Amino acid sequence: MFPVSDVIPSRTTPFVTIGLIALNALTFFVELLLDEHELQQFVEAFGLVPASFSWTAALTSQFLHAGWVHVIGNMLYLWIFGDNVEDRLGHARYLLFYLFCGAVAALGQTLTHPASTVPMIGASGAVAGVMGAYFVFYPHSRVLTAVFLVFFLDLVEIPAIYFLGVWLLMQLFNGVGSIGAETAAGAVAFWAHVVGFAAGGAFGGLQRLVEHKHHRWEH
Repeated sequence: MFPVSDVIPSRTTPFVTIGLIALNALTFFVELLLDEHELQQFVEAFGLVPASFSWTAALTSQFLHAGWVHVIGNMLYLWIFGDNVEDRLGHARYLLFYLFCGAVAALGQTLTHPASTVPMIGASGAVAGVMGAYFVFYPHSRVLTAVFLVFFLDLVEIPAIYFLGVWLLMQLFNGVGSIGAETAAGAVAFWAHVVGFAAGGAFGGLQRLVEHKHHRWEH
């Protein structure tokens, strides 16, 4: 299954989401210009090494990616789910929320492989946080999804709560399977995905509670 779009139009222009996608694309373009040695130094400088965790690296590592599939996948999911979450939170708060989820996700992955010296990169944890918030904010939404069956392609609308729920279960299953394993270059940081999603979902739950209380006060 490959997500194409959701069914909820944005009420405002998602400036922050567009800016984040542009910044990630620009950083990836810089990576493409580097030779192998320079790229390794770049990743070591701005990626997050769990064995020497720092909050600065937890932020900068969110804008680096390991390849075309990595960056395109993350940016596609950010584009599909980010605009509506930005709508709900407002531009400034959404940016802080995005960076917070990414940093917390990086910490979660670090706690599962604290001795790893392999730099961790990617926006996956932050994007997972956006998906977690979307899961809470718009449980009745639907995701237009391309379904590939051998030589057959179809577009179907899948309930967002199902699409995101299955995605989370896959990350959790793979994360449990990775416990105790040595982290190798190119490995997927599944626990960053799980923790990022949980952080976004928790924030979304608190936001809905605040909105509900505010609505009661207005009446």
